[in-house]
Amino acid sequence: MTLHPEVARVLATLPAPPSGPLDPAALRAGEEAQVPPVAERLPLHAVEDTTADGVPVRVYTPVAADTYGLLVYLHGGAFFLGSLETHDHVARSLAQATGLKVIAAGYRRAPESAFPAGLQDCYGVVRWAVAHGAELDWDGGTLALAGDSSGANFVAAVTAMAHDEGFDRVTAQVLYYPSLDLDFDVDRYPSLRENAEGYGLETAGLAPFNAFYLDSGADPADPLVSPIKRADLTGLPPALVVTAEHDPLRDEGELYAARLAEAGVDVQVSRYPGAGHGFVQHFSWLPDFARVFTETAEFLAAHEATGEPAR
Repeated sequence: MTLHPEVARVLATLPAPPSGPLDPAALRAGEEAQVPPVAERLPLHAVEDTTADGVPVRVYTPVAADTYGLLVYLHGGAFFLGSLETHDHVARSLAQATGLKVIAAGYRRAPESAFPAGLQDCYGVVRWAVAHGAELDWDGGTLALAGDSSGANFVAAVTAMAHDEGFDRVTAQVLYYPSLDLDFDVDRYPSLRENAEGYGLETAGLAPFNAFYLDSGADPADPLVSPIKRADLTGLPPALVVTAEHDPLRDEGELYAARLAEAGVDVQVSRYPGAGHGFVQHFSWLPDFARVFTETAEFLAAHEATGEPAR
C-alpha cells in the first residue's frame, strides 16, 4: 500500500531539514510551538502535574472511579526531543481508550543528561507508581507500560530491568514503532533501505538524530540501549508491538516481536498499512490510524491483571 494520501500531503508541505549540526533547543522549540492550548485538548476527568521522586510526571484520570489500573507512558523523540506537552494528546487518548490512569514521565533527555539518566528516570517512575499506589487509587492489578519510538526503547529496557531485579509488577508492554537497535548499519534490516527516503523519518537521519544519546555514553551494543540485543527474552510481560509499513524501523520491531514469541512471551504484532514512523503522535486523528488506541485498549483488557487495592 502506498503512503496514506493525507500523510503524503502533509509531508509535502514540510520544509527541508536545516543544513549543518542539529540544534536541540531550536528543534524542541519548534515542537512545542505546535502544541494546542489546553482548552482544545481532549477533556478528561482530571489531569494533574506532580513529581515522582523528582521526575516530572503528568497523571491522567479518565473518569471518576474508586480504583484504576495504571499505564506508565514514555514519550518518543530520539532521546532528546519530546516532552509532556508534545505528547499530551497521546497520553489523553490512551487514558480515554483504556480507562486506565495514565502516568506520563517527563524524563531527562540527552544531550544535557548523559546515559542512563533518562532510562533511570523512567524505571524510577514505574517503581514510584507502585510505591504510591494508594495515592493513585491503584487497584493493585494492571501496571502496563507504553511508549513510542525511543519511548518504546525505554519501555523494552525498563521491562528488562524490572525482570532482572525481580520486580514483577509490570503486567504488559506496548511498543509503538519501537527503536530497538541503535546500530544503524543500513544493511541490517531490509526496511532501512526500503523506506530510506520520502516517508518522514529517513534512514540517513537516524544516526545524527540519535547521536545526542549515543555521544552521552549510550553504547549500541548494550541491551539496555539496543533491547533487541538482549540474549534472553524469557519471562518478559506480554507485548503489543505496533509497526508502520513505511518506517525504516519496521523490521527491527517485527524481529523483536518474533524473538519475544520464540522466548514464550505472549505477543501481538500489528503493522499499520500506509503509515510512516510517528503516526501515533502526528496522525492518529486520521480514522485509519485512530484505531491504534482501540487496539491498545483491547490488548490491555485481554491482559488485565487483578490484585488487591494498594493501601
